[in-house]
Amino acid sequence: MGCLRPSVVVMTTRTSTPETTAPDATALEPTAQAAPRVNLPKAAPEVYRAMAALDRAAHKGIDPALAELVKVRASQINHCAFCITMHTRDARKGGETELRLQLLNAWAEAGGFFTPKEQAALALTEAITVLTDGFVPDAVYQRAAEHFEEAELAQLIAVIFTINAWNRIAVTTRMDPASA
Repeated sequence: MGCLRPSVVVMTTRTSTPETTAPDATALEPTAQAAPRVNLPKAAPEVYRAMAALDRAAHKGIDPALAELVKVRASQINHCAFCITMHTRDARKGGETELRLQLLNAWAEAGGFFTPKEQAALALTEAITVLTDGFVPDAVYQRAAEHFEEAELAQLIAVIFTINAWNRIAVTTRMDPASA
């Protein structure tokens, strides 16, 4: 679920090129350890409790194994070491194989290792997480809608936007992956 402790590891980016305002993911480099930032549960307890409640609600009716794949994939995209650590551990505890976790970053090329339903969920995860064009493409949404009933699709979308929020909390507050 949520993040509890700020991290002592920080990532920095090089200056973005004029063509983009987003940092280049390939330019991320580890730096010296930095002091933890705000402890969200302590500094904003109502926000943290509301976020935790949203997270619990988002998971209702979603296969836990699928939810973990989605959470790991979004966390990979967002470079959230804390959440990658937490959710790969949780996925393993739930029976996920090491090979599939290793291939998750390249799931589209390793399609034979993931079911069509998982592939649709992962494509939707990437589209919602990145929003490069400012929207989720119709083809990606339709692919997911073919594999999920409406209520389950709504819950999947909630899991995706919730893990993205957790990623932003963990990265911003420098949560330590060793404490996940």
